[in-house]
Amino acid sequence: MAPATTRSPVRVFAEDYGLLIVAGLFAVLGVAGAALYVFGDTSYAQSLLQRYGLVALLFVFVLEGAMLLYFAPSEALVPAAVTVLAGRAEGYHVPTVAAILAVAVVGATVGQTTLFLLAKRGGREWLLERPWFRVDEARLDRFGATFDRYGVLAVPVSNTLLFTRGMLTVPAGVAGMTTRRFVALSALGTLSFELVLAGTAMGVLELL
Repeated sequence: MAPATTRSPVRVFAEDYGLLIVAGLFAVLGVAGAALYVFGDTSYAQSLLQRYGLVALLFVFVLEGAMLLYFAPSEALVPAAVTVLAGRAEGYHVPTVAAILAVAVVGATVGQTTLFLLAKRGGREWLLERPWFRVDEARLDRFGATFDRYGVLAVPVSNTLLFTRGMLTVPAGVAGMTTRRFVALSALGTLSFELVLAGTAMGVLELL
C-alpha cells in the first residue's frame, strides 16, 4: 500500500482558496480600471505617468496584461511614457527608456500570467461567467481556434500585433501550456511589441 502524500498547509490553502483570492484581486483591479475610465479622459494615462512615473506604468500594464485596461489604448502607453519620462531637451534618456521597457514587460507579463493561471485552474466557462472578464464567447472561440491551429508560437506572435494582444492567454491556459513556457513566450511577444512602439516614439524607425 502506497503511503499517503502529505500536503503542506500552504499548499492546501493555495489549492482550496487560491482561485478565489486571485478572482477577488481581479475584481478589485477591474473596478479600478473602470473607475479610471469613468473619472479619467483620453489624457489620463499621461497624467498618471507625470504624477507617479514608473509605478503608475507598472500598475497600468498589469491591468493591460490582465485585459482589464478600460481607459487608455495599450499601444499608447509606452510612447506616452517615453515622451513624458524619458524626453530631454538634448534627446531621449536611453537608461530611462530601458527602464520603461522593463516595467512594461514585467507588468504585462504579470497580468497575462495571472489571467493564464485563472484560465488553467478555473476553465473557460468559469471565466466567461465573471463580470470583469470582458471578452465575449464568440471572440474567445475564434482565438481558441487560432491557438489550436498554430500552437504555442501564436502566443508571442499575438502579443506583437495590435488588437490581438493578450487574446491567446486564455486559450493557452485552457490548453494546459506549462506556466514557465507561457511566461517566456508572453514576455518575448510583449518586448517585441513595446520595442517597436518605443522606437517609433523616438523616431528610430524613421532613420532606418
